[in-house]
Amino acid sequence: MAEKEYTLESVLSRFTDSSVPERGKDEEPIDPPSWRVSGEGSGKTAPENGMARHSMLYIGEGCNRIFLVAGGKVIWTYDTGRGWELDDIWMKKNGNIVFSRMSWAGEVTPDKRLVWRRNCPEGEEYHTIQPIDAERVIMAVNAPKPYCMIVNTGTGRVEYRHDIPYENPGWVHGHFRRFRMTARGTFLVPYLSLNKVAEYDGDFNEIWRYHIDRPWAAVRLRNGNTMMTDEYHALVREAAPDGRTVWEIALSELPPDKRLHDCQSFVRLKNGNTVLCSRGNGGLSPQMAEVTPDKRGGVVPE
Repeated sequence: MAEKEYTLESVLSRFTDSSVPERGKDEEPIDPPSWRVSGEGSGKTAPENGMARHSMLYIGEGCNRIFLVAGGKVIWTYDTGRGWELDDIWMKKNGNIVFSRMSWAGEVTPDKRLVWRRNCPEGEEYHTIQPIDAERVIMAVNAPKPYCMIVNTGTGRVEYRHDIPYENPGWVHGHFRRFRMTARGTFLVPYLSLNKVAEYDGDFNEIWRYHIDRPWAAVRLRNGNTMMTDEYHALVREAAPDGRTVWEIALSELPPDKRLHDCQSFVRLKNGNTVLCSRGNGGLSPQMAEVTPDKRGGVVPE
């Protein structure tokens, strides 16, 4: 019998169970919020039911609270403390949530128990994390000599560590954000400050390179193409292995009343639509827009 496909909806009930505390014992107070939450997902710039269109995990650089959204409402939150910054997040098949902060990374259960926490060494930064199986995660570490590592979260042991090639590392904060291991076991590295995306084999021999300005995120799609953000030119591009642009959208192509201020990350949905994500310009602009392959679509409000 085929394994039942995992969906976010299949574990949502664990987050709303009566046993889930309002605040977990490991939660840390966050900075006083200068943002607001629209619990009903309504607004002038929110066609197609706005936030109710998709269930989602949501984080942001300037807000150290994890949000779980379902039915257009925030149904669960987890506060991760003061400082900077939430950058990467995943939900595992068991419902646990894995995330990275600039100063630490961790995993929390739906009932708000912190399963593990790994503090970042002084002078280094954790901006990217990716679960690769039930107990292991891969992380790229911004450091004077940047490196990636595979950590067994059950034992805390580093099972693999390798330097990441970097010309003149300089500004540690500007190294990487969405480093990823691909389904082939290669490493896809967006060099935020070097204006390129590179793919390496397990020994970090370069096997593919693509020039793009300020790539905050790079993801290998199921069709073999690579989708990337160009933060400098405010666009998202899908490129074929031979470098051809297959699809691209600039934020300037969105209608003025639905235009995002910036775009650092995205999600390509199974139906072919793309969700563009923005920091929201301090609440003055929308934070998400879903567009079809022919670039039609609407905006999810803050």
